[in-house]
Amino acid sequence: MSEPMPPDDDPIIRGIRNAGIRPLPPRAIAGEVRPRRGRWIWALLLVVVALFLIVPAVAGRLADWLWYREIGFERVFFTKIVAQWALALPAGLVAFAFLYGNARIALAGPARREIQSRFGDLYTRAGFTDAARSLLDGVTRVLTIAGPALLALFFALVLAAEWRTILQFVYRTPFGVADPVFGRDVSYYVFTLPVLELATSAALWLLVLALIIALPIHLARAEPARRGRLPALGMGAQAQLAVLAALWLLVVALRIHFVDIPGLLFGAHVPFTGARYVDLRIRIPALHVLSVAALVGGLLIVWGATRGRLVATAARVVVAYLVVALLAAVVPAIVQRLAVQPNELARETPQIVNHIRATRQAWGIDGLEPSELPMATPLTPELIARNRETIDNVRLWDREPLLQTFGQIQSIRTYYDFVSVDDDRYRLGGQLRQVLLAPRELDTQSLPTRGFINEHLTYTHGMGLTLGPSNAVTPEGLPVLFIKDLPPASSVDVRVTRPEIYYGELSNDFVLAPSRQREFDFPAGEGDAAVYSQYDGRGGVPLGSFLRRLLFAVRFGSLNILLSSDLTDRTRILYYRDIRERAARALPFVLFDRDPYLVIAADGRLKWMLDAYTTSDRYPYARGVGGGVNYMRNSVKVVIDAYDGSVRAYRADTRDPIIRTIDRMYPGLLLPLDSMPADLRAHVRYPQDLFGLQSALYATYHMVNPETFYHREDEWQIPGGAGSAGPSGTQSGGTGEAFMRHMVMRLPGQRDPEYVLMRPFTPRQKDNLAAWMVARNDGAHYGELAVYRFPRQRLVFGPDQIVNRINQDTEVSRQITLWDQRGSEVLRGELLVLPVEGSLIYVQPLYLRAQGGRIPELKRVIAAQEGQVAMGETLDAALAGLLGQSAELAPPTPQPSESTATSTASAALTRRALEHYDRARAAQRADDWATYGEEMKKLGEVLRELGQQRGARP
Repeated sequence: MSEPMPPDDDPIIRGIRNAGIRPLPPRAIAGEVRPRRGRWIWALLLVVVALFLIVPAVAGRLADWLWYREIGFERVFFTKIVAQWALALPAGLVAFAFLYGNARIALAGPARREIQSRFGDLYTRAGFTDAARSLLDGVTRVLTIAGPALLALFFALVLAAEWRTILQFVYRTPFGVADPVFGRDVSYYVFTLPVLELATSAALWLLVLALIIALPIHLARAEPARRGRLPALGMGAQAQLAVLAALWLLVVALRIHFVDIPGLLFGAHVPFTGARYVDLRIRIPALHVLSVAALVGGLLIVWGATRGRLVATAARVVVAYLVVALLAAVVPAIVQRLAVQPNELARETPQIVNHIRATRQAWGIDGLEPSELPMATPLTPELIARNRETIDNVRLWDREPLLQTFGQIQSIRTYYDFVSVDDDRYRLGGQLRQVLLAPRELDTQSLPTRGFINEHLTYTHGMGLTLGPSNAVTPEGLPVLFIKDLPPASSVDVRVTRPEIYYGELSNDFVLAPSRQREFDFPAGEGDAAVYSQYDGRGGVPLGSFLRRLLFAVRFGSLNILLSSDLTDRTRILYYRDIRERAARALPFVLFDRDPYLVIAADGRLKWMLDAYTTSDRYPYARGVGGGVNYMRNSVKVVIDAYDGSVRAYRADTRDPIIRTIDRMYPGLLLPLDSMPADLRAHVRYPQDLFGLQSALYATYHMVNPETFYHREDEWQIPGGAGSAGPSGTQSGGTGEAFMRHMVMRLPGQRDPEYVLMRPFTPRQKDNLAAWMVARNDGAHYGELAVYRFPRQRLVFGPDQIVNRINQDTEVSRQITLWDQRGSEVLRGELLVLPVEGSLIYVQPLYLRAQGGRIPELKRVIAAQEGQVAMGETLDAALAGLLGQSAELAPPTPQPSESTATSTASAALTRRALEHYDRARAAQRADDWATYGEEMKKLGEVLRELGQQRGARP
């Protein structure tokens, strides 16, 4: 006979059935289901997990280890692994012991039998057999271990990610500066406070997880709730829950005292950052009271548990704690509104002083005091002659127009591309010359035929660069190039002997070299002729064995690495070739500047230079920027060889406590800056990202008087974007940093010209110029900042005012209007600010580009000084126009002879031919074959006309 079914009116049974739970079939409980099928399923599942999760992860780790060994940075790789395991293993074991121990305590002795009895009755009424009960009990026992184990694993993984925080605490270095409130060294906030915050957060979460495990178990064995009453917990249950709750409140009290109160020194308020008057006088005492309230609450909960009144006592403690917390938040707000705001300056003056001092220290502008410039010096030919180095190095080519021009006249092939243009300086002919250079990199996305051989074996590297002076222009309006073409040809005493670029800004995939496939270097002659080479550098990881090939086939998901017959015993795999990614992997403890730049070393090799920063968001009272960063130093210079990818990191700021801490974490990793080769040291420059932040902050924090700072009486600002706006509504593009330019100039009081990074300031909400700031780059003066202020009684026109004067100039407006009506597009370059002794000269280039074309030509240069505006074909001509003495600055204009006229006509025809060719190329890429045919026809007509002219030339 079958067992009687339990009554349907039982709510528990009805809930089980509604949930779809049915008794297990007797054959399943008896083990009659074929076990081999189950084992095969589990085995298949394990194989799938291994193939798709474990094997790729292991392959990735092994490939990374080989890469770190290749560049000599194994210490970085192993330090991370050892630190993660040293942190995760004990943390996971402690978490598991604590969570599992709480689960065992909750299930111990009578509690376990009571739960089994209660659920046994439930199983019987639900129709479960004895075998089903045994199976469910086994599942419960497994979950008792597996649940805490999984939670402990997650807990350990979270803590392992904070390995660098722990290591920096262990190897911490003092700053030698104390905070103005508690008198602690700044290193406490930078290195110790993050560890305390991590430890208390981990403890709080661990206690919460323990409560989540224990509470359901105790509720399951509690007496059923009666009307108007809560479930009755036993004394053992109350004791365990009370201890957990008391420990949680103890950690809360410790966190308030050691984390929350010191954290007030980072609070962002108006008008300053840091602890305010109300924080120091009201909030800190209130937080101390709240901390004591948490301790007392924990003791009361334990007391209530010993009296069997845990729930009622805990409820009262929670209510009381929330009331105290509310008062701790409301009372300071009331005091701030009623007592502080009406007398804010008087109350906050000491805190404002602390804020100004801390911000200037944290951002490295504390020793920077403005130097007063003399009264205006008239612009004369003698003044220009004395500052010829500055005039001869004015940057007339903006980066965006120059990048477009390089892309059209120097790319050579569609798969070569210019990504960026960099400023630098070289000594050419004994003179310091500012130059603009751009590396010619390989863009695999533009290859005519893509595939494994082309992308990874044949087209493996970029080739050479273009380099030219920042101010020189050909008669056709194109840039003068000192280094150009393929192979790179140089007309100056700077030579490129190793032009191949295997590592660059576009190199984002692995390549295999050398192999049986020849590597494309550059096209030669007409047709399909080309020059090929074989890689013979030290870069990359050797692929000499089957296991290595298998490893990297898995790592990069490319079976061809394993199967290709083109690979030899000498083949190396070059990966992580993007220089930003390469540097970030090699030095994961610093942040990198956005603008890496290429340098030609003395031996002709190409080297990438990157600036790296140490940062913190925990400098007390200091002003923060985006992301909360309120401390930054340019502490590391990184050099990466473009051919073999070798990485060298140099310690650039020995006074920075953070980099000194990192140096202790990785001994021998960072080299002293003095060990950098002299030819590379000559090209070190002050990083733009840091200078941009420092100059923006100095615009406000040059005011050291608290009253002046509070009222913002002498606040400066960075000039707006007026430098590139124009009547044509077009911009030439730029660096994205308003009026921040590299230039060669002689600083006031200095004898020799030098390479500086400069930025001007205007008064807040005013257009006239107030001051300018420079960062020095050369020799022993590298890294020095200087500020020069104009006399307050002197009105100096600012960029917006100069742009308005240029727009109102009839000659400039007429010329731009005339060009715009001829199917051309006028691009107005960035407005340059040139301090020349006591004078200030503004320079703006004008570019002309055919509509639809991509070759901007520099046609005019505008110069302005005070209220005068002049325009000429060259800068000298424009300056001469300002002086009204063209003969003294510009050579006399030759009278056009017949041969001159012929040359001019030929140049015009050449420009027209290039324009038609450019339009045809654009149409071809857009699959507009009708336009392509029309432009090619016009190109043929122009070329025939050009040939006839040359044939008629005597």
